This record gives sequence, C-alpha cells and structure tokens, in this order.
Amino acid sequence: MKKINLLLVVMSLIFGAAFLNSCKKDETAVIPDAPSVTAPSSTISVDAEQSVDVSFTINSPGGFASASANAQGGSATILSQPDAASTSGTIVVSFTAGTTGGTASVTVTVNDVNQKSDNATAVLSVAKEELVISVGSNISSNTTWKTGKVYILETRISVLTGVTLTIEPGVVIKGKAGTGANATALIIARGATIMAEGTASSPIIFTSIADEIMPGEIASPNLEPDLNGLWGGLIVLGSAPISADAESQQIEGIPASDQNGLYGGTTADDNSGVIKFISIRHGGANIGEGNEINGLTLGGVGSGTIIENVEVVSNQDDGIEWFGGTVNVKNALLWNVGDDAVDTDQAWAGTIDNFVIINPGDECFELDGPEGSYSGAGHTIKNGTVSVEGASGLIDFDANTDVNMKDIYFFNLSADGGQDVEEYDKYSANTSGFTSSGFQVTLPSGIALTDVFKGGSDAITTVVDAGAATVGADLTQFNDWTWASVAGKLAF
Repeated sequence: MKKINLLLVVMSLIFGAAFLNSCKKDETAVIPDAPSVTAPSSTISVDAEQSVDVSFTINSPGGFASASANAQGGSATILSQPDAASTSGTIVVSFTAGTTGGTASVTVTVNDVNQKSDNATAVLSVAKEELVISVGSNISSNTTWKTGKVYILETRISVLTGVTLTIEPGVVIKGKAGTGANATALIIARGATIMAEGTASSPIIFTSIADEIMPGEIASPNLEPDLNGLWGGLIVLGSAPISADAESQQIEGIPASDQNGLYGGTTADDNSGVIKFISIRHGGANIGEGNEINGLTLGGVGSGTIIENVEVVSNQDDGIEWFGGTVNVKNALLWNVGDDAVDTDQAWAGTIDNFVIINPGDECFELDGPEGSYSGAGHTIKNGTVSVEGASGLIDFDANTDVNMKDIYFFNLSADGGQDVEEYDKYSANTSGFTSSGFQVTLPSGIALTDVFKGGSDAITTVVDAGAATVGADLTQFNDWTWASVAGKLAF
C-alpha cells in the first residue's frame, strides 16, 4: 500500500511539473504588435477633377491581410498593396479630386492576420480648376488647350517651329484688342503644328475678348455678326511652294521684325496639322495701311494639312486668303467679311470644295495670278453658293489667274447691275488652259446676264429662277455648328 501511495506521489509531482512548464511556455509566447501605417508628411497638391497618386508605408509584424481607402473631397482607389502576410511594404492610392477647391484627404486602414489594424490620413490641397486662362507668350513646348475652357490671347502668340498645339473640341479662344504691332493673333509658324479638331456638336471658336460667349454656345450673346476688327485672326504658315521670287516671304498682317511670320519652301506635301469645325469671328485688325489680318490666312501651307468645316464671320479684311501652297479646304462658310470672301495669291495649287459666301464687303472672289517665275499647277474653286448682297463685285481676275471655277450659284445681286465679273476677258484669254463651267445666276428684274457676267463669261452661265439652281454648296454640311446656321442665314 505504501508503494502505491509513493507511486502516486511521484506521478503527481511529474505531471504537476509538466503542467507548470506548460503554463510558463504559454505565459512567454510573443503576440505580434499591431500594424502601423504612415502617410506622407507634407500636403499634396492636385487640381480639381485631376488625379494624383498617394503612397503610404506600412509595417505589419503580424502579417499583412487587407487594406481599404476612403476619401473626403474626392474619390480613392487602391492601385497596389503588399502581398498577403508581408510584414512591410507600400500602399499606393489614386486620388481623384472633386470639382471644388479646398482641403481633401485620403485615409488608409490596414488589417493584419490577427485582426489588428491601424490607419493614417494624407492631406491634399485641391486647386479650383481655372476655366479662363491667359496666354501671354509664344508656345515653345507641346501644349493642349482643354475642352470647357476659354483661352485669352494677350498679344500676338506664335506656336514655334517643332511644337504642336492641340485644341480640344469646344474650346473658345479670345483675342484682346490691339492694332499695329500690338494686334493679337494666333500664328502657327512654319514647321509648327496645330491640331484643332472640333466637332459638329462642339466646334472650336476664335473670337474677341469683347465677346461674352462661353463653351457650349454657338451664337454670341452680346455681339452682332457684322462687328469686325476687334482682334487679329488665325495664321497658318508652311513650307510648300509659293510663286514669289524668294522661297521665304513675310506673311501680311505680321510685322517684318517677327521671324515667325516667314512662309514658303519646296515641300509640296508639308503638314501643318488638322483644322476641323472652327469658327473665326470679329477679326481683321490692322497693323498698317493695307496690311490687315485675314480671318484665316494660309501661307505656303502644304497638302499634308487637313482643313475642313471652317466658318469666318465678320472679318475686317478677307475671309480666307491663300498665299501659294497646296492645301485643300473643304466646307467653308464666309459671312459678312469686310473685304474679299475668297482671295488667292502666289500660285496657290489646291482646291476649295463646297463653300458658302454671304454678304462680302468687296469682291466675292479676288483671284490673283502667280508672281515671279514659278507658276504652279493652278487652283480649283467648285461647288459654291454665293449670296452676293452688298458685294462690290463678283469675281476679280488677273490676266494670268490660274483658276478653274465650276458649279457655282450666284444670287441676291443688286438691282442696278453694279456687280459684275471684272476683267473676265483677260481671264478668258490667259494661257494657263483653265476653263470655268457650270455658273448659274438668279438675276434681279430688269438686269441682263451681260450686265453682270461680261467679256464672254455669259457663255458658261445660266440664268435660273430663285430656288431652281442645280449647282452650289451642300448646305447641310454647315447645319447647327455655324453661327450662320443658328442665325437662320442658310434658309435661302
């Protein structure tokens, strides 16, 4: 019996010691610390409606399990985070600011495998987006003018050689008032590029600082469509051939001291970019006697350039003037220009196809022949509708004008027959081999065809009743996006 009791005592001691040892081990087991999250120490700046990446560092002794991000004043998305069970790493959050300026924040919360957590908050400063932006110096690096904004030309602005200016749909560009050397204009210098691609629902508008129009509007809310000379215009220059004696000329409207006004060269397919769905208004400021800025000036612009859907409204000088080059223009509307609607010089060798002229101040067309020894391939003017109204004349030719005109309808001539085709006999006698065809005209009562189409041009011209013309422009190309359209001026 004593042996049994002794055995029980020994066993009790053994198990007791084991139990005590087990308890001691449990008491000394290490439980990992909670994770810690560190946010950037300085305030991060971001523009309204723009995004910025925010990096948080973490330490998670117990092993990383998950993370979440919440934002005030914007939205937050986790872009990257540590692998599961990692004990350290970085969490990158993309924060997109809201539409208003002020203070914003991003808070990141981290959980470890033991369900312990920590969080940290990054502070951001959101700058309210500027909707009206001043442009006061030449553009020397690739630049984008963004949809929904207004850009103010403080002076004559050039996009320099090798640089691209991109203008998104719906942008409004306003030129400040100025004359002489201070006339405002946007110049695309030779070797520079413009990518101005508006749309039929969101055209790009060039106008005066006096115009209260804002993005999304078509008609000016405060200016009449016959007010001109309030700023300069759009000038595009290239390296295509011109007929002047030198390959480099200074474009009219720009002081000779500004080397960004040079144009001309030997590259027929030169590419100055893309111009689509733009409206140019209230321009034509003078820099000197007989030296005005056109609505759209094209100097030595090559055939690699795309120009389609252009409206010029109320320019003090010409609507569009070509100085040599080879560029084509499609769908052009010229309304209330103070001088000539279409003016061609220096052996332009391209085509204008589908156009409308409404109420030019001087000639509907002033078509000059080549200058110097180079003559080029000639140019074509076709598919046009011309509402003559107050024009002084219909077409002014030189003896060597290198043009072929066809399928053009003239109407709204003056009742006194004072508007005519000037010097058509010289054009008919030129040696360039061009022949015009398909002219149609609606005449006022009491005016004969030979009163307005002189020198034999009646041979290619047909008199038609109002509304009965079978030639002319496709007016639907100008619907909705032009000021002329929304003003009802296309209801011929």
